[in-house]
Amino acid sequence: MSVWVRGAARLLQQNPICILSRRGIFQGRPLRMRLVQFQSSTSAGQRIGVEVDGEKIIDLNSFDPSLPRTMRGFLEVGDLAFQTARRALDSGQHILNRSELTILSPITSPDKVVCVGMNYVDHCLEQNVPVPKEPIIFNKFPSSVIGPYDSIVLPPESQQVDWEAELAFVIGKKGKNIKEEDAMEHVAGFTVAHDVSARDWQMMKNGKQWLLGKTFDTFCPLGPALVSKDSISDPHGLGIRCRVNGNLVQDSNTNQMVFNTQSLIAWVSK
Repeated sequence: MSVWVRGAARLLQQNPICILSRRGIFQGRPLRMRLVQFQSSTSAGQRIGVEVDGEKIIDLNSFDPSLPRTMRGFLEVGDLAFQTARRALDSGQHILNRSELTILSPITSPDKVVCVGMNYVDHCLEQNVPVPKEPIIFNKFPSSVIGPYDSIVLPPESQQVDWEAELAFVIGKKGKNIKEEDAMEHVAGFTVAHDVSARDWQMMKNGKQWLLGKTFDTFCPLGPALVSKDSISDPHGLGIRCRVNGNLVQDSNTNQMVFNTQSLIAWVSK
């Protein structure tokens, strides 16, 4: 399971047609949903849930105890897991109050966190740097992943910690030399990421390689939800906003991307 970070977004439900999963295309009723991983004081370990609205979550593991308790395991089951989640939504059972839960990262322990730098035209112009001719790839260690409401720890070794809200897409199906026209078959869904950076370590230390400045512990908050792919008709038209202490510090759109989702998957899968 891989998480790709490439821009920032507030994910809005739109008009889906079908869902593409590891086991192929489910041609039934659209499965639009927001999946979460959470912990509860009334049950041990992490669990999988689906949002009913902004305040309620259905406990999928209570609805069907045979379901895996991690998002990674859920996605590996494929269509059957999504269909179970749809039945749980329709049932209206096993509803929990979100305020009583601890929301975790929607994906924990991914194999890779692959990131793309300078992938927005407006950001390149803002930084007065050339628009890249090919993707600038870097990564974060999986150990940097935390939940959406966890605290970001400012390392005493850095005096230049910076923020950048991102759109992340989760790869749920393995592939090699993937064609652009087939790329979305490998995407399980989308989530929001925060690309925290120690700019001094990124730009002035470690031989000016980006890795260490990008991958301090807690430098990759994800979530809160994994938004099913059929919930988003076009991931390249989403608003990108970041606020720090209530102040708007980033305001863009994924239509500014230099390289879109499909081209990035094709590039990195070579």
